[in-house]
Amino acid sequence: MLGTLASRLRGFANVVAAGLLAVIFVAFILQIVLRYVFNWPVGWTTEISLLAWLWLVLWGASFVLRDHEEIRIDFITANVRPRARMAMGMVGSVCVVVLFAMQLPAAYEYVSFMKVEKSSYLNTRFDVLFSIYIVFSVAVIARNLWNIVQLLRGKDPAADAPLTSGSAL
Repeated sequence: MLGTLASRLRGFANVVAAGLLAVIFVAFILQIVLRYVFNWPVGWTTEISLLAWLWLVLWGASFVLRDHEEIRIDFITANVRPRARMAMGMVGSVCVVVLFAMQLPAAYEYVSFMKVEKSSYLNTRFDVLFSIYIVFSVAVIARNLWNIVQLLRGKDPAADAPLTSGSAL
């Protein structure tokens, strides 16, 4: 049952990310058509694209991207024994949890303060627009806490990641 719920939530996260990509694409096409076909330059399409991009990046990093899909510089951890890799992973995850937990109150205060500002064209409050950062911060903390639990159980999450290099060409 928990696996079914997790897969449904992952599917929902993917649908939201795809929807945000669609919004960016439609706004981009509208901007081109309105500017070059009708000679009517508008700014709201740019604002929608930028806001959807912000939400897409932080939403994707929070809920869509899996740990082994992240870009990492792992030339040290890839060349050590599993026990040392797990210790490095523990230190790294603890540091991330501590640092993100330390910045969370200030980030929340700043996002809350931004309710006094509104976007230029959409007239949407900035606290609503930037609230995704708080979600992102909490997701990063939760993901790294889960990583710590897995490491304490003796499971090396990095062992599941492919350790081969490849070319993007």
